[in-house]
Amino acid sequence: MVRGECKTPGGKLVAVTVEPGDAPTGASAFATAGGAVASRVRVDGDFFVDADSDEHADALLRDIERALAAIAADSATADADSQDSTTGTDAGPIRGCGSGDDSTTVETTICEAIARHPHACLVGTDATAIAIAYTRALTRPPSSVASAASSLTSPPLAGAPAQRVGVVPSVTTPAAPSTPDFASRWASLWPRLAIVHDRPRTPDEQMAIDERWAREVAAGTRPPTLRIWEWSAPCVVVGRFQSIPDEVHESVARAEGITVVRRCTGGGAMFIEPGNTITYSLYTPLDFVAGIDVASSYRLCDRWLVEALRGLGLDVRFAGLNDIASQYGKIGGAAQRRFPAPHARGGAVAPGAVLHHVTMAYDIDAVKMTRVLNVSGEKTSDKAVKSAVKRVDPLRSQTGMTRAEVVAHLLAYCRAQASRA
Repeated sequence: MVRGECKTPGGKLVAVTVEPGDAPTGASAFATAGGAVASRVRVDGDFFVDADSDEHADALLRDIERALAAIAADSATADADSQDSTTGTDAGPIRGCGSGDDSTTVETTICEAIARHPHACLVGTDATAIAIAYTRALTRPPSSVASAASSLTSPPLAGAPAQRVGVVPSVTTPAAPSTPDFASRWASLWPRLAIVHDRPRTPDEQMAIDERWAREVAAGTRPPTLRIWEWSAPCVVVGRFQSIPDEVHESVARAEGITVVRRCTGGGAMFIEPGNTITYSLYTPLDFVAGIDVASSYRLCDRWLVEALRGLGLDVRFAGLNDIASQYGKIGGAAQRRFPAPHARGGAVAPGAVLHHVTMAYDIDAVKMTRVLNVSGEKTSDKAVKSAVKRVDPLRSQTGMTRAEVVAHLLAYCRAQASRA
């Protein structure tokens, strides 16, 4: 098995794992028309997929995996035939995979796969980055996957900053939007918004209720809701498209009594300790984000949070696609997913929903986090601050307030906005 990674500056990380023969559950296989058995390929990472449905999102990734598996199989077959004709020996499944691949051909094939899925799109990564990750998987020794970045680099996504959190303030995304449109959307939402400070829940409960409430808003059976979470146990929450073995040192997590759960949104892994984390979810009808792109929808949904934190005297801003930061470093990260309206019953029209959630570090046990999480060198390759720990500057050190005081301030801000609307 070989694995390659590519981090798009200002975007997200994508990884490609290639394995001949049997493969882990969830990986895609492909057979050529001539009957050659292809390698299994898995695409994972902390990127997002914006899609009309789960089926469309999954179909996009499976199609990309099948396309890469076909390339790997054809290359392996051609390479093996060449080896056999000249030496009479078996070339071996890995040695042949991709040895003659042209990166442009790989990228074109991925673009063609993406184009077949108009109802789903990648966010934070693209065909170029996937092609680079695939090429790295087949050209790097396995031990070098997590080492320093090679000469292959992915260009920044259109409109993305060259650097991200904790680097140079001048290249972070501009401050919170104050456009009349964003203000009017919130002015319309506040009077209808239920504000909930939830009871402590287990990690599994949190994942279940987050998706359930989003689907209830999508069906029109729950009002728009802003929920501030309370955690009852430590955990690692991985993104929808991440590979747990590649993101978490599972044996260490078990020894530390830390549960690993998967959320229904994309993005990266989060290290959670109940007293050190502040998490919120916003569940709103889809019309709240209608007519704006995905990047703008992150800024719209977090507009209230940025303003509330600025009320504490913090110089808070947006950074990259989905991070919230101050001049000192990253404060938190967001993830988002859209839920289509279920089939109408009795002529009623359901609104659909967007789920937007953010986890912020109030404090952090840096030593424990680095033992539990596996942060590759590629993941921090576009940052001047290479340590994942140093990139995070918790709210405790920035505010001097207790966690309860910060949460109380956020709730008071929301209730004041709702009462004035």
